[in-house]
Amino acid sequence: MQAEPKKSLVGLEYEVEVGPVAHGGHCIARTDEGQVLFVRHTLPGERVVARVTEGEEGARFLRADAVEVLDASKDRIEAPCPYAGPGRCGGCDWQHAKPGAQRRLKGEVVTEQLARLAGLTPEEAGWDGTVMPAEGDKVPAGQVPQWRTRVQYAVDAETGRAGLRRHRSHEVEPIEHCMIAAEGVSELGIEDRDWSGMASVEAIAATGSQDRMVILEPRPGARLPLVELDKPVSVMRVEEKDGGVHRVHGRAFVRERADGRTHRVGSGGFWQVHPKAADTLVTAVMQGLLPRKGDMALDLYCGVGLFAGALADRLGDQGAVLGIESGKRAVEDARHNLAHFDRVRIEQGKVEAVLPRTGITEVDLIVLDPPRAGAGRKTVAHLSSLGARRIAYVACDPAALARDLGYFRDGGYRVRTLRVFDLFPMTHHVECVAILEPVAKGS
Repeated sequence: MQAEPKKSLVGLEYEVEVGPVAHGGHCIARTDEGQVLFVRHTLPGERVVARVTEGEEGARFLRADAVEVLDASKDRIEAPCPYAGPGRCGGCDWQHAKPGAQRRLKGEVVTEQLARLAGLTPEEAGWDGTVMPAEGDKVPAGQVPQWRTRVQYAVDAETGRAGLRRHRSHEVEPIEHCMIAAEGVSELGIEDRDWSGMASVEAIAATGSQDRMVILEPRPGARLPLVELDKPVSVMRVEEKDGGVHRVHGRAFVRERADGRTHRVGSGGFWQVHPKAADTLVTAVMQGLLPRKGDMALDLYCGVGLFAGALADRLGDQGAVLGIESGKRAVEDARHNLAHFDRVRIEQGKVEAVLPRTGITEVDLIVLDPPRAGAGRKTVAHLSSLGARRIAYVACDPAALARDLGYFRDGGYRVRTLRVFDLFPMTHHVECVAILEPVAKGS
């Protein structure tokens, strides 16, 4: 006998008192019956009407939007973006919060994740609780910094208009302008064109150069449109058969500037989206590691070689750097970017597979910048066995960072310092740099 399907609660409304912020761009509330709600478009301490957007009877929690604010927080402002709000664009989480409040909320999330997943207080992590804005991002409430140098637009199948996805949805919110898009992206005018037949359009404006790139992903059987933009731009396409990104017109890469060097980044390759992010992170990592001439260093998940190059610059002719990266195109770019360093080697493959094969048993310094899921227990255990004097962990997800910090503690390392940067204003994302060192014997 089949069980009856559970009743959907979508559309049901509750009047609730809003509790603390939670990881993911929402706050926690409870109904009078004790049901947990993850509520977007609200702030801690508010009283709101929350409308359920996901969930069914018996669910552990429901997702909801605040559709009416009955008692507003002093940190609330009117969202500057006309596309922000319940049921609208899902790109930003905190358009309705003052800039200082956004950073405070992000700090509370990092604090909670450290406590819950690593058993660490901010003091034990060497962090004063401050979330630092990027240079140039201190703007008055009601203004939005234009920081996003890479924007992926979805295309509405019926109208051919470019827009952004609604929260946790495949539906497209057509827009005339994205307020957080960098000037170099906005000047391409992606929103003004007809993109019929395309599934997505990604616009890239490199930092420190005039390179612009548009990556088109056609729907099955569609032909690429003739791209005529006001600015010189490279055009790429995503192949249906292999998912690869191939050149149509112009360079198959953009040139990004950071740490005094130019980096080639291939089409579809990873680079930090905030124009100040790469320099900010390199500075934090190098200040934490304090490299010495002649050191042996690892750069894991090294991408196109940002940290490997920064290390090589500082280690001198007797130092050496090994970078490991899984992406084939990123490895090609890293080898190109670092070709003038005789003692830098880049290996392709997953860190957990390649590192054991190198035969390396001892290093002085380690940098790791893993994907959002983190490095994981096995990789952290291996790294802990190498005896590094210091380890720099760059993290885009505080939950993954906290889990891995717990694993490093098991391996005999403690957090010396933690720095947290708001490199993604208006969103819930943060970037963290943790510096670890071995626990002194007997301590």
